[in-house]
Amino acid sequence: MQVYHWRDLHIQRISTTMMYGKILHHQGREEDLINLNVGGIQHKVERCVLLRFPNTRVGQLIQCCSDAAILELCDDYSPAEREYYFDRSPQVFHCVLNFYRTGHFHALEELCVFYFSQEIEYWGICELDLEACCLDWFFERKQNVCSRSGSDVSSGEISVASSDLWRLEGTWCSEVRKLMWHTLEDPSHSKCSKGVAVVSVLVILTSIVAMCIHSMPEFRHATEREHSVLDFLELLCIIFFSVEFALRVVAAPRPWRFLGNPLNMIDIASVLPFYVTLAFENLDEENGEENQSLVNMGKVVQVLRLMRAFRVLKLARHSEGVRAFGETLMNCHGEVGLLILFITVGVSFFSTFIYYAEKEEALSKLSSIPVCWWWAIISMTTVGYGDVYPQTAAGRIVATLCILCGLLVVSLPITIIMNTFSKYFESRRGLSEAKP
Repeated sequence: MQVYHWRDLHIQRISTTMMYGKILHHQGREEDLINLNVGGIQHKVERCVLLRFPNTRVGQLIQCCSDAAILELCDDYSPAEREYYFDRSPQVFHCVLNFYRTGHFHALEELCVFYFSQEIEYWGICELDLEACCLDWFFERKQNVCSRSGSDVSSGEISVASSDLWRLEGTWCSEVRKLMWHTLEDPSHSKCSKGVAVVSVLVILTSIVAMCIHSMPEFRHATEREHSVLDFLELLCIIFFSVEFALRVVAAPRPWRFLGNPLNMIDIASVLPFYVTLAFENLDEENGEENQSLVNMGKVVQVLRLMRAFRVLKLARHSEGVRAFGETLMNCHGEVGLLILFITVGVSFFSTFIYYAEKEEALSKLSSIPVCWWWAIISMTTVGYGDVYPQTAAGRIVATLCILCGLLVVSLPITIIMNTFSKYFESRRGLSEAKP
């Protein structure tokens, strides 16, 4: 029986490991190796490995025949050492080198997706070459960043960028205007600005409640005869809205950009009808009997009063959720359009079928295709008022199919829209919490 000492076993294990290491890291002939220096880190790669992708930057580099052509593709070149120098990220190049060796391209989660995209574009590799395990999260993260930055531009921020405040330097009452701007636009700036935001919300709610109460018959007839408390509240709210908007325009570093903001245009639309209606009513009282063109002035005034509903949208200036909803609709216009298209196709399809299934039934109210349009809309959207419904067995089968298709058609785009809304809302809430 042969006995081995533990030292003999240890030496045998080391020898086996070294032999395995030599085989694993076999480099081939020296003349077949390409020396690459990326960000100060040297790599020795076989020529045949780099030629697997000849259309990439390194693949084209080793096919160059002149120093001038080589220097067009790398930052520097040493003919004596046959070494190519690149002033690029060595971290990303490890992924690129792995792509040459294995044919599988993976991304680094700890890097910015745009930085990684710019680096691999330099090396001549496409984002679509990423493996499936990295491709989904890479494009999802890139889309989220693009959507967030695009929403800031498309919707217009409530406040202009703080970098615009330098425009107030050297202008009249610059310090006072800065204080006014922060007080009126940034509720987190101070206790005073938070109080102004609370008062603004209360005035908006008061105006909305007064508008709703004014539509009730008992109050509407009373206010038509004489000025009431509702008219007085309306006047106070309009004065507050007008003064607040005027102060914000005066304090704005860039007034024209401020007026072009969609939310500020809503403020104008909510106040302007009052003044236009007031002017028309005074003109009607003065010239109503002499000028026949003012006969329908009352109808015009009623239409202008409908624009008071824009005051509800003024709450968007003080609500992260409402702003996130608006940004979601603007950035999901493709999904919204797809939803409308699906519903339109379904309505046209099932309204035609239900019409021919019910037209022979005398008791059926589905007497024409336009009437069937209404039935198909409320069925596909699962509203189902019950005012119009099929009477025949064939009509009920069509109605069942219409409802099932409506559930699928509506639920699929709505899921995408709701996911986008959640992301916008969370990002906006995170930005609000990050403010000092």
